[in-house]
Amino acid sequence: MKVVHSIEALRDQLRGQNRIAFVPTMGNLHAGHLALMKMARQHGDPVVASIFVNRLQFGPSEDFEKYPRTLQDDVDKLQKQNDVYALFAPNEQEMYPEPQSYRVSPPSDLGDILEGEFRPGFFTGVTTVVLKLFSCVQPRVAVFGKKDYQQLMIVRSMCRQFSLPTEIIPHETVRDTDGLALSSRNRFLSEPERREAPRLYRVLNEVRDKVKAGASDVAAIEGDAMRELAAANWKVDYVALRRQRDLRTPTRDEVAAGEPLVTLAAARLGATRLIDNLEI
Repeated sequence: MKVVHSIEALRDQLRGQNRIAFVPTMGNLHAGHLALMKMARQHGDPVVASIFVNRLQFGPSEDFEKYPRTLQDDVDKLQKQNDVYALFAPNEQEMYPEPQSYRVSPPSDLGDILEGEFRPGFFTGVTTVVLKLFSCVQPRVAVFGKKDYQQLMIVRSMCRQFSLPTEIIPHETVRDTDGLALSSRNRFLSEPERREAPRLYRVLNEVRDKVKAGASDVAAIEGDAMRELAAANWKVDYVALRRQRDLRTPTRDEVAAGEPLVTLAAARLGATRLIDNLEI
């Protein structure tokens, strides 16, 4: 596996390639990331991964400096798996050589709800860096995990709006045996918190079961789910039942008619903020 740190070196490695499959990450890789790499290899060749901790995705109350940076361990994992041809690991100066004046922002009806409401500016950071990475890598396909459901939708929307020649391929959320979605944040959970953490997925399953059983009062379903988490000492940002196609709140008639839905949640367990979702 080639490890390159500059855009020029990356382009030298990829010159003449037109079937590139790309997986962008912020590093601190776990089994979920490695599953994305494996899927990428099924859809293109060569596979390129990136590791870049993007400052633009961190809000004023989120500690950019404390985000785990484990480049050598990540390189070892990727080399052992042997699915990745090149790893692009730039520094900030390489990615943002000038003071930030150009930003790419999603439309407010998609970017300012759910995660966007509780992390203002987050999706501007995501779309700005993803567009820059796509420009550097020029991938034919890119693989994103469904755990970050809203992010997946926004990146797809960005590709449509800018007519980018990159197909976005989703990968199902990778979970531990008890249902907890794999995340770099899980390492910050204490032992008691780690035992409690799967409740988030169980609550999402309860929402799904209620809908399948015929419940259609969205506010009541969401309220019950949030109260269950709060009673277990979670600090809940949201549990939301939305339409898959646009993340808008469905009407009762749409729920009853079987509109494809997704339930999404974000909540803090101790100091660790976890997100998850489940399609219905």
